[in-house]
Amino acid sequence: MIHSIHYYSESVQAQILSLPKTLQARYAALSLRMVNTGPNLGEPHTKAFGEGLFELRLKGVEGIARVFYCTLIGRRIVMLHSFVKKTDKTPLAERRIAEARLKEIKHAHTR
Repeated sequence: MIHSIHYYSESVQAQILSLPKTLQARYAALSLRMVNTGPNLGEPHTKAFGEGLFELRLKGVEGIARVFYCTLIGRRIVMLHSFVKKTDKTPLAERRIAEARLKEIKHAHTR
């Protein structure tokens, strides 16, 4: 079951690629796994937030990062937003960015 990875924008892709090295490596490993087995890797790797929003959870020696994503028809996984986590809880502002992009993506694909 092959899936494909897409990015909300070039800046989101650049943001992910500019993560610290161990977080980039973790992203590469997990995203490859998502391509091969599907977007739901289960905890601790992924977490569902509801309404079609998911979180890819990255951990490395430099810290913790999160990448919000959604899935679309045609086995497409769209990376919506990423950030380096500095607190125990995911900041609401970061989640709101991802939710707005999710809404935009879904609206564009239902026309």
